[in-house]
Amino acid sequence: MLNRCIKLPKNQSFFLFGARGCGKSTLLETDFSTESTLFLSLLDPLTEDRFARNPGELKAIAEALPPTITHIVIDEIQKQPRLLDVVHELIEKTSLCFAMTGSSARKVKYGGANLLAGRAFVYHLYPFSWLEVGGLFDLNRALQFGMLPKIFFFETDEERILFLQAYALTYLKEEIWAEQLTKKLDAFRKFLEVAAQCNGKIINYSNLARDVGVDDKTIKEYFSILEDTLIGYILEPFQHSFRKRLSQKPKFYYFDLGVTRALARQLTLPLLPGTSAYGEVFEHFIILECMKLASYFYTEFRFSYLKTKDDAEIDLIVERPGKPLLCIEIKSSSNVNATNIQTFLMLTKEISGCEAVCFSNDNFAKKIEHVTVLPWRDGIKQYFFSR
Repeated sequence: MLNRCIKLPKNQSFFLFGARGCGKSTLLETDFSTESTLFLSLLDPLTEDRFARNPGELKAIAEALPPTITHIVIDEIQKQPRLLDVVHELIEKTSLCFAMTGSSARKVKYGGANLLAGRAFVYHLYPFSWLEVGGLFDLNRALQFGMLPKIFFFETDEERILFLQAYALTYLKEEIWAEQLTKKLDAFRKFLEVAAQCNGKIINYSNLARDVGVDDKTIKEYFSILEDTLIGYILEPFQHSFRKRLSQKPKFYYFDLGVTRALARQLTLPLLPGTSAYGEVFEHFIILECMKLASYFYTEFRFSYLKTKDDAEIDLIVERPGKPLLCIEIKSSSNVNATNIQTFLMLTKEISGCEAVCFSNDNFAKKIEHVTVLPWRDGIKQYFFSR
């Protein structure tokens, strides 16, 4: 079991949200001993059916537990959100702590539970970070197949491809259709593929609606589903009194590179350094790493991007309470020079007081005017990892 960066409380009830396959169950089984914990999995059809028929049975089970049991883990709580009413009562009346996992915050919220009105903390788990896998990390493999934990169990690329293709199909069936999050599964399936092909680009709702065969409102609802099921993130445009008119449209990123390539049907295509495709995937990888670690260590960080009417762009902007605005340029080049980052140099000069850095494949840190160029590992550690 690899050590995860996330630290979960032992004396407080909490939700742990994350997409299927991120390792939520494994993490809780590792963090909480079987001697002091009752594990209930709603992925088990019999267990789910039992509590669907009588949610109140959870109270009867909890009240009969021996004093040695201090925690109850409920896996995939969104399958029976009515259980949260019982959990709420037990938190109020007993000393038990609850750890509840979920791969869909949507059903929990829409089930009327309102996340127990703050009585349980909320955490998010993501696919592995490169910091968590140590010597097992391989950048090229990560860019091609992503960082889902199960990827690291396979020995061949063929196995990884088959797993990711099956994951995409299983997610459609289990997470979208079975949870009844949309009634138009065929259109949604097409949307997932088109969204993957547009990953990391500014969302054009009208173009997507035309390609999928639905209206703009439905496309916006589909993006909402992806956010609520934790398989995608919206990166909002930066709001600033900037002298050039800025883009007001968001970007979208899937939560994992391998899943993105599976949905876009690109898993068998090679990724060659120096190509635009490689640069786009490398940028996606760095953004995901920054977002994962910030979620674990710096929850108040706020992410956005900047794009002017002249198509000048800053890949990532991080608002950090009490610190200067952090502007990040992402370059897959192994030898960054002033020409590579000319636009970034110009834009960041116009943002007063910002800290400008470039994360790249360069092996050496260097200073180019006011911009600090860092090997991406060093940059991510310096700005997003807390020991």
